[in-house]
Amino acid sequence: MKISEYFKKDRCVFSFEVFPPKKDASAETIYSTLNSLKSLSPDFISVTYGAGGSAADNITGEIASYISSGLGICSAAHLTCVSNSKEDIDIILDDLKNKGVENILALRGDINPDRPAKNDFKYASDLIRYIKEKGDFHISAACYPETHLDSPDMITDIRHLKEKQDAGAEHMISQLFFDNELFYSFLEKARIAGITVPIEAGIMPVTNKKSIERMVSMCGASLPAKFTRMMAKYENNPEALRDAGIAYAVDQIVDLVAYGVDGVHLYTMNNPYIAEKIASTVSGIL
Repeated sequence: MKISEYFKKDRCVFSFEVFPPKKDASAETIYSTLNSLKSLSPDFISVTYGAGGSAADNITGEIASYISSGLGICSAAHLTCVSNSKEDIDIILDDLKNKGVENILALRGDINPDRPAKNDFKYASDLIRYIKEKGDFHISAACYPETHLDSPDMITDIRHLKEKQDAGAEHMISQLFFDNELFYSFLEKARIAGITVPIEAGIMPVTNKKSIERMVSMCGASLPAKFTRMMAKYENNPEALRDAGIAYAVDQIVDLVAYGVDGVHLYTMNNPYIAEKIASTVSGIL
């Protein structure tokens, strides 16, 4: 099923993100996680494209195929282009098609020192345009409420976002953020710029201070005073910080749904416990 079908319904779409196991971890761990997430009935689950991903070893496609065919839940496979040639992308697209995966989140991706960058695709919009020409996939794209780190300013960033839509993106998922007002401001600017496709709000629950600090350094998300007070108070109590992080994420989601957002995309970090706590709390308002 195409993701676009869920946005035709008069309600907030609720989706999850998972990531493939690391090379030294058992592949069974991700399937155990997915079996636990099934009972939460997300509209779809996206699977990230691992740093070591390659055309020859498309673990992302395998997991996405299991989600759709094994669990009966709509799935989306992330696909990056910075380290892939057109030939690599062709192989992956054929593999996804053969596996019954209909949805792709098209990204530029980060530079991987173990896989030199290639020059066939400079931007995510180039990949989106290429996928659009190659098959009948629903294409999603990423957006950045606080501007992409490589972009000089928000105006330029939103202009590039519009290019993604014009290239064929039918849906967007935002980078994580912790201040809803920043997301609302971004959303207003995007709509004024002519971006009309559904935009989901990306929410990442806090699990520990180090992981959040690492993610913030990678994506540039700001930390509001309310959030930093929470981390400062509970940073030495892992269980309390986890519970406070769940409560903070729930508070964000409640406010987002009340605002009328198109959807909420929960970065589960492959943690069914956290996903279950949040999903069970907000299920009545979605």
